[in-house]
Amino acid sequence: MSVSKKENGDKAELIISIKGTFDFKCVQDFRASYSGDKKYKRYTIDMSSVDHIDSSALGMLLNMKKSVGADIAISILHCKPNIKKIFTISRFDKKFDFS
Repeated sequence: MSVSKKENGDKAELIISIKGTFDFKCVQDFRASYSGDKKYKRYTIDMSSVDHIDSSALGMLLNMKKSVGADIAISILHCKPNIKKIFTISRFDKKFDFS
């Protein structure tokens, strides 16, 4: 598991990339990736290298949404079909952008 972050060119968006299993073991790294003084207009979570998530990952995403603000866009991109299915069943497609 690893969590990395980078700003896009205009510094209005933070891109968070997760690799491996997205579970409770990465809670501190994930929280640290978006916490801090700087607030962005958009957040993107790249899950192209995520093979498995558990319920704690869902909780971490909800906590992120609460922390950054309900009016801030959070996009979750490049989910594998099995991961996307979990998000759909959990109705996360109503809270996050998966385009």
